[in-house]
Amino acid sequence: MKKTITRLLFCLTVLPVLVGLPYGCNNLDEEITDRIIADDYFKTDKDFLRVVGPLYTALYSLGSHGGFFTLQEVSSDEVAIPTRGSEWGDGGMWTRAQRHEFMPYDASVNSAFTFLYTGISNCNRTISLLEKSVQKGFADPVLADKYIAETRALRALFYYWAMDGFGNIPVILEFDLANYTPTTVQRADVFAMIEQELAEAVPLLDHKNDATTYGRINYYTGKAIQAKLYLNAAVYTGTPRWNDCLAACDEIIQSGAFMLEPSYRDNFKTDNQASRENIFAVAFDETFASGFNLHMMTLHPASQATYNLEQQPWNGYCSLQEFYNKLEDGDIRKENFIVGPQFAADGVTPLLDQLAEPNDPDGLPLNYTPEINDIASALRQEGARIGKYEFRNGTKLNMSNDLPVFRYADILLMKAEILWRLDPNSTEALNIVNQIRDRAYDPDQPLSVLNAGALLDERGRELFYEGVRRQDMIRFGVFGNPTQFMPGSEPCKEIWPIPFVQLTGGANIQQNPCY
Repeated sequence: MKKTITRLLFCLTVLPVLVGLPYGCNNLDEEITDRIIADDYFKTDKDFLRVVGPLYTALYSLGSHGGFFTLQEVSSDEVAIPTRGSEWGDGGMWTRAQRHEFMPYDASVNSAFTFLYTGISNCNRTISLLEKSVQKGFADPVLADKYIAETRALRALFYYWAMDGFGNIPVILEFDLANYTPTTVQRADVFAMIEQELAEAVPLLDHKNDATTYGRINYYTGKAIQAKLYLNAAVYTGTPRWNDCLAACDEIIQSGAFMLEPSYRDNFKTDNQASRENIFAVAFDETFASGFNLHMMTLHPASQATYNLEQQPWNGYCSLQEFYNKLEDGDIRKENFIVGPQFAADGVTPLLDQLAEPNDPDGLPLNYTPEINDIASALRQEGARIGKYEFRNGTKLNMSNDLPVFRYADILLMKAEILWRLDPNSTEALNIVNQIRDRAYDPDQPLSVLNAGALLDERGRELFYEGVRRQDMIRFGVFGNPTQFMPGSEPCKEIWPIPFVQLTGGANIQQNPCY
């Protein structure tokens, strides 16, 4: 197995996630991590990893359909899940997400909320376990501090995502609290909590950036979370924190631990764990760490023959034409999209769509078109498909590509944005953006001026399908602007509704405005 991160599963089922934590498991070989046995206490790194390692398995859902990552993407202007005949309707919730008409009863909204608070609950449980182990003399206190800090930083990441998506949210920092009823905390106060957590935890994190820390939160991941927090501080609190963001970015850049890969595409190939741009990535493996199945979510069933896939894909996810058109023919990043006639693995035999609609002008030959006439009733071949990650020949149900959460190119673009915001005529900001563009174009096509539109477009081209577009659109003030399938939305739709099931589950939390 190519990954080094420990993969042990907590057997937790949580719904609603804020009320109770029922436990259940059918794995008779599970690691017992909530009991301290005198002759098996925490004294080595391996001992601590037995309980901290499983926390990262919650992140595997980022690579599959229906939850937090999907909601981020589909509510932006870069990805859609059109309803195609009787497929992908799902009660209209993906059309609603595209139109910013989220409903508290949408399964996608509850799935995102549950993912985040399950991660938070697991972190709380582990912190409590390690702290009690130290108190009882069962754990090396120096090592315990390091792993508690790592867990706190991971919890801060979950809270950062929760605050970004849901705004005003419950904050729970303890585990197994008797008669505790969560209440709503205002977004600015959640921001302050996350900031404090990171300020205390990050200095204790490991500075190593090698196989032992890959797929885990180390010092530089902590700095990346801080940078993102400060980049969007004006949205979260009303007060910009540009210089704080710049300082966090500079610390990552000046560390020398990361660099741009010469080839953009190398960051997304099947064996991309060696990418020097990955600051923090979810370490997937088709067998041992499954969940990343983008090929299944985006490709037409007939495309099974192109890649000799183990199973037929589901014909869902695609990009929107307006976003696809932001990329020029000379930009290698246009290869993030699959368009045009499709062929078998031999590159010669045309693929046929045996179920093509009679009114489809392309007929039987499978031809992915960037155009989508109606996301609520799309033709089977409409929409540029998402090909950013390599679909290796013979790929199984799940892929082994790692999914970047924080990538060095993003840090560089964040720095460029901050420099531009502080000085719209900044030469350094322009040079950084052109450094990113130069890798993508042959011959180079540098920008001569920098403005808000150019920055947002460049972030979109570089970071497509990395889960940041919705956030970027909000920060640049264009999230509510009308598009082909979104008639325009109110500022209150920049955050999602609290799921109905969470409001009725016994927690004393309030619904967000607009819902």
